[in-house]
Amino acid sequence: MAAASASAPSTSTANTTEKETLKALTFQRLHPRAYLERFLAEQVRSDGREPGEWRDVSVNVGSISTADGSALVRLGNTTVVCGVKAEIAEPELDKPEEGFLVPNLDLPAICSPKFKPGPPSEEAQVLSDRLNEILLSSGVISTSSLCIEAGKAVWVLYVDATCINYDGNALDATLIAMVSALQNTRLPKATYNEETGRTTCTRKAMIPLQINRLPLATSFGVFDSAKILADPTAFEEPLLDTTFTVVLDERGELISVAQLGLGVVGSHNILTNCVSAARTRCSQLRSHVYKTL
Repeated sequence: MAAASASAPSTSTANTTEKETLKALTFQRLHPRAYLERFLAEQVRSDGREPGEWRDVSVNVGSISTADGSALVRLGNTTVVCGVKAEIAEPELDKPEEGFLVPNLDLPAICSPKFKPGPPSEEAQVLSDRLNEILLSSGVISTSSLCIEAGKAVWVLYVDATCINYDGNALDATLIAMVSALQNTRLPKATYNEETGRTTCTRKAMIPLQINRLPLATSFGVFDSAKILADPTAFEEPLLDTTFTVVLDERGELISVAQLGLGVVGSHNILTNCVSAARTRCSQLRSHVYKTL
């Protein structure tokens, strides 16, 4: 009897906790903005982070044996896998000594209920264009280094990333995955034969890519015109006024700043604060992510 009496309060407490959790989830679903506002009033977010706190990052390279280079990146619960596939093609007539770098991000329906089956979503296309812009503007790889024979043969690198679990901030996670996969890429030695007009490859000598810079994207969401949220989650993203993405290299040098969304922010210092926080983030990851690359 004593044992039964002792267990009763525990069961009652568990039921009460379950009911409170259900109430909180229902309120979050019906009134997401008010839900987030109540958390931020206490200087904390719904996942337990402070407004300026980032999620943990992990990088695993070489996980796809069929690719020329690959990487798996986790940013919190957001998970992106990237593979690099190299092919040989003819260069453009006006750029006879330059190869091609072709990044693409897929956001399949399996990664989140917000994405539907079918052709690439608008968000996936926008992010793919943004990633292409970052990789080219940063000069992570010189396209001239992909030349096999001027005017005849060059390498085309298809950098294909797929989000397998989406919990916000896919841009930051995907850029790390793409740069990691490029660093992991090894190409066979290619030789162009003028007489036959054919290119032959040998895998006896695998050559790494010439990586010039290691760009890192750091994204911030602006909520209620003034509150800056670092590394926004999938729950927070639809509630944001706008998003700033600051791209730095491994030395902390600024590559670009982009704003997604037309929301009006309440302070001109917000962008300055984002750049400053991005440099701090870069220095934190220098000994972690960049060491892995």
